[in-house]
Amino acid sequence: MDIRALRYFIEVVKRQSFTKAAEALYVTQPTISKMVRQLEEELGCPLILREGRSFRLTDAGRATYERGLDVLSAMNQLKTELSDLSALKCGELVVGLPPMVGVAFFAPVVSSFRQRYPQIELKMVEDGALAIESSVRSGELEIGVAVLPVDNQAFDQFAVVRDPLCLVAPAGSEWRGQSVVRLEQIAGQPFVLYPQDFTLARRVSDAFRELGRPLHVVGRSAHWDFIVELVSAHMGVTLLPRSIVERLDRAAYDVIPLAEPKLVWHLALIWQKNGYLSHAARAWLAVTRDVLGGLE
Repeated sequence: MDIRALRYFIEVVKRQSFTKAAEALYVTQPTISKMVRQLEEELGCPLILREGRSFRLTDAGRATYERGLDVLSAMNQLKTELSDLSALKCGELVVGLPPMVGVAFFAPVVSSFRQRYPQIELKMVEDGALAIESSVRSGELEIGVAVLPVDNQAFDQFAVVRDPLCLVAPAGSEWRGQSVVRLEQIAGQPFVLYPQDFTLARRVSDAFRELGRPLHVVGRSAHWDFIVELVSAHMGVTLLPRSIVERLDRAAYDVIPLAEPKLVWHLALIWQKNGYLSHAARAWLAVTRDVLGGLE
């Protein structure tokens, strides 16, 4: 079996789009389609049923996707173990970080790691926490930062941050001077939030759903600095972790803690449970403990 064809097929399923898969793999869409057809011919059965501009998996497609994840994970683990033979004298470590996490916490970790292990090529992959969790599960990433809780049967974890959320509104808002704000007080307001596939966005949406109130989103961005610029332009309000809002100019914004204990930014480094963890990844964990400490 052509591992590349299997990888392309899995990317199509994960992205639910041939176009997005092609963009992620830096190939053309016809190449993706050709490789998927080649895999179907090799297996002797259809994997995808195309329905206009969308598609769905056949039974064989679902089985191939699930087993294919195991195959790719095993291949990636083999590569990691082989490259680990030289220990920390050479090698590469790829760490998945959600966009807000890097600027808030991990810049000093990166700096310390590079000072201690200059031989290791350190690469940062920015993506939403859900996407990082999926990539660690499949073995595409060895280690990454996710928003807790995660599946304890699938992942080991090291918690590093537990941050409450704060309302960020333009200066002079109706909430100025309040010590806390409740979710029902801001229901109905226009919100600028993170992308829908971000864990925190889903948590906020779920909280409003439980409250029985609609969430009115007028804009989304993966970058907190752009979000607060839109807030400053009176496009709406937002909810951001305390560690982020501590960086804001308090003259330009009203920042009020959210009285909602369920809505917290609880972050942890995660890796496959009982999986192989390279020396570089173990070193990254050790440096993170030294720089950031940890949470019970």
